[in-house]
Amino acid sequence: MDIWKPNVTVAAVVERDGRFLLVEEETDAGVRFNQPAGHLDQGESLVTAAAREALEETAHHFVPEFLVGIYQWPRPAGDITYLRFAFGGQVTGFEPERALDSGILRAVWMTLDEVRATRERHRSPLILQCCEDYRAGRRYPLDLIRHYDA
Repeated sequence: MDIWKPNVTVAAVVERDGRFLLVEEETDAGVRFNQPAGHLDQGESLVTAAAREALEETAHHFVPEFLVGIYQWPRPAGDITYLRFAFGGQVTGFEPERALDSGILRAVWMTLDEVRATRERHRSPLILQCCEDYRAGRRYPLDLIRHYDA
């Protein structure tokens, strides 16, 4: 008997000087925009995963400060459902010489209008929704999430 499970992912929602930090990445559907995001690793806390993914994909050190939202999105093909935990916070450093994750072409800072204007190139509808929710002031404390080490 197959047991259905969603893919748990994390995302970093970072705004600086009116621009959001996104990545341009290679996907099966072509080059797409996304927040710095990725899958939760075994034994890892959601907060730690968000910081790790941001560093690996953008070379920026990200410090999660609050939860923007939790998003459940079934891909239109119906084969995968993502459960995304999106964290807001700030970048505290940058390693320009750091190699980015495989498949990541570049990190880019975009205004909300630019994010809206490129929605046909978004990896999912979650990208714009997370930016809109961030701008709407959605902020939930990190202690909403409890992590227990194994």
